[in-house]
Amino acid sequence: SRYENQINVFSEFLEDLPDTDEPVWVLGECYNAKTGKTELLSDVHSRLWFTYRKKFSPIGGTGPSSDAGWGCMLRCGQMILAQALVCSQLGRAWRWRAEGGQPEKYHRILHCFLDRKDSCYSIHQMAQMGVGEGKSVGEWYGPNTVAQVLKKLALFDDWNSLAVYVSMDNTVVIEDITTTCPHSQSHSDWRPLLLVIPLRMGINHINPVYIQALKECFKMPQSCGVLGGKPNLAYYFIGFVGEELIYLDPHTTQSAVEAGSGVDDQSYHCLRSPRRMKITNLDPSVALGFFCKSEDDFDSWCNLVQQEIQMKRNLRMFELVENHPPHWPPFVPPTKPEVQTTGAEFIESTDKLFESEEEFEILNV
Repeated sequence: SRYENQINVFSEFLEDLPDTDEPVWVLGECYNAKTGKTELLSDVHSRLWFTYRKKFSPIGGTGPSSDAGWGCMLRCGQMILAQALVCSQLGRAWRWRAEGGQPEKYHRILHCFLDRKDSCYSIHQMAQMGVGEGKSVGEWYGPNTVAQVLKKLALFDDWNSLAVYVSMDNTVVIEDITTTCPHSQSHSDWRPLLLVIPLRMGINHINPVYIQALKECFKMPQSCGVLGGKPNLAYYFIGFVGEELIYLDPHTTQSAVEAGSGVDDQSYHCLRSPRRMKITNLDPSVALGFFCKSEDDFDSWCNLVQQEIQMKRNLRMFELVENHPPHWPPFVPPTKPEVQTTGAEFIESTDKLFESEEEFEILNV
């Protein structure tokens, strides 16, 4: 087998799905496991799948050349961000074809994630940006930390112009998002939004009162998946069937792919059976992801949350409020720092936002 994931288990996958009339939900799309198997498979195969890689250039010049054993949450972060970029540039209905012929925008998205220091969302950039979040290169991340890293890196991605909003204290503030998303030049031009909501849905195990609300999140058209898993074992959850979650697993080690005009993308799509796990086995620490391409899309999401998460639940999964809480520090939308000459002024003017040379290298690729 050319790639570790190129084990074609098409029939095995179909047997692996439960023989049920219950709907299968994948990122806001509903499938019938009996009559819609081909469409379901095509959807799952089309998601960009990022795994451990080896033999890439050392991170920071002298750091690790593989992320096996420590990079799984970073890879899941790449997957949730890639899903947002695909929805933004290609649309949710776009499907990958193994025989090739993908649109140019697809290849441009993929290049953002290649394992090299000059790709804007590479493992190199994410690991080094994580230093500012208190994580050493090679240290394991939780869902909130990787969300903060994605928010910072998105500032340097002019092509996608994606706004990343990470909620605080289980609370999504509508006022802060409407401040974040308009382009600075025009308040009428809404930037596509990746909304990440870090949550703790229990102490040691997920509280069963949250399970139905979690399912509702996968049903929303804006669903961009969920970061989570088990302690020190991260997965990218993309849907559910019955009482089981469906996820993409980054715990496969493949060789890094050389960048070039003809990048072979076969190893970036999971053609083996997507994994499933019982919802009750989920670690309570997760991050929900939603993608809103327009302001109308965001308004629609707010209405769904109010109907399905807030009004129907005694114990709310998270809060959605109109105005910035007065007891919180003032909200300051993240902005791309101005980098000049050596960058010394930049470090000074941003109160040492980047506290290490390793992290600052991200701006000089």
